[in-house]
Amino acid sequence: MKISFTPVWFDSMGAKSSCTLVKTPDISVLIDPGVAIMQPSFPATELEKLYWKSQGEKAIKKASKSAKIIVISHYHYDHYFPDDMEIYKNKLLFAKNPNEYINDSQRRRAENFYSNLCKHFGEVELGYILKEGITKEYSNPLDELPLSSNKDFGDYNERRKKLLVRGIRWFNQRANKWNVYQKIPELRFDKVEVRYAEGREFYFGDTKIKFSNALFHGVEFSRVGWIFSTTIEYKGEKFIHTSDINGPVIEDYAAWLIKENPNILVLDGPMTYLLGYVLNKTNFRRTIENILKIMKESEVEVVIYDHHLTREAKFRENTLEVWEMGDKLGKTVITAAEFLGKVPKVLECET
Repeated sequence: MKISFTPVWFDSMGAKSSCTLVKTPDISVLIDPGVAIMQPSFPATELEKLYWKSQGEKAIKKASKSAKIIVISHYHYDHYFPDDMEIYKNKLLFAKNPNEYINDSQRRRAENFYSNLCKHFGEVELGYILKEGITKEYSNPLDELPLSSNKDFGDYNERRKKLLVRGIRWFNQRANKWNVYQKIPELRFDKVEVRYAEGREFYFGDTKIKFSNALFHGVEFSRVGWIFSTTIEYKGEKFIHTSDINGPVIEDYAAWLIKENPNILVLDGPMTYLLGYVLNKTNFRRTIENILKIMKESEVEVVIYDHHLTREAKFRENTLEVWEMGDKLGKTVITAAEFLGKVPKVLECET
């Protein structure tokens, strides 16, 4: 293949991450260079978790040296380094817009991050370059999700309607804040440039890098916020890194992936370690049905099925239909660790 990719660090390697290095003959791109320690329920000692996080940091920093572009799909610590500025030196950053389609906690993290970039590369305080925003109308996001909006959820319909009403109310509250925020502008200093990525595409020779609009981090109106997905195309080949769409749980996101028809898909799996808590059974079934549909109706050849998924030892058992469908269709469904010839850490810890 003309597009090459390396899973730099993923959850299956012992620390939370979905960092991926993608190369074409034109450009090298490091997507989501961040890493975080595993949750308390992960079956390993604290020392082991800290060690794997440290190893992840080293691997990501090493990979960054060969990348010209860095992508930050959102401001969770397993997707970017908030304080280590050297990783961004001499890079072009395509980053999540911190001014809209963002929740409160990620906005605070973004302010800290851009403050650090300004001080380190521009020797200027962020406060000096903030801009007053222009009031903008934000439409109901459900208008862009006709498949999930019109889906029959049976006994779950009434509960779902109430959740969506609360979600719309929450969204409108966020939109009011976005109109009040002072705007963090795109940055351009001698040693770093930042462009906001959502809904845009860029060309580097024969390589096209395309970014989705803001997508929910999981279910509709997920309080965790929004992310974007990254598509890299080169001479008929296509690679997609979904970031955190959790499955995907939303039917319209599955339809989008089928339409895009990538050769290689890096897909974060459902949070099966939170099944019955944050992830209910209805939404879990949506994730399974959606990935099965993607596999059957697209020409995807390789699916890296990992981030979020490999945080508990029964991840394969809980998503067995997906692995079986891969075998049936002759498509490679594999964790990042296995792609690199290793055993997922969560399985090592259970033996």
